[in-house]
Amino acid sequence: MNELEKPYVSPQTTEETAVMEDSGCSLILYNDDVHTFDYVIKALVDICRHTTEQAEQCAILVHCHGSCVVKQGAYSDLLPMHSALLDKELTSEIKE
Repeated sequence: MNELEKPYVSPQTTEETAVMEDSGCSLILYNDDVHTFDYVIKALVDICRHTTEQAEQCAILVHCHGSCVVKQGAYSDLLPMHSALLDKELTSEIKE
């Protein structure tokens, strides 16, 4: 298991604190010169459950700035989305 696949475990003992800190992760999508806007938009709608408008805005930000946070939440919620984006050959990562 590499560093990105390991869930964050809070050093504190309360479950509430661990849940709060675990929800502070971001799924970041990176630009590439391969995929069309329509492809990226459809992937964000299908995988990240974005509205079409949200997906369009994210695609534009990725194109203009090189990357965009497309979803925030718990690592365990973001990991399947990250894997699905990778399956579609889109470049993404999860950051704390």
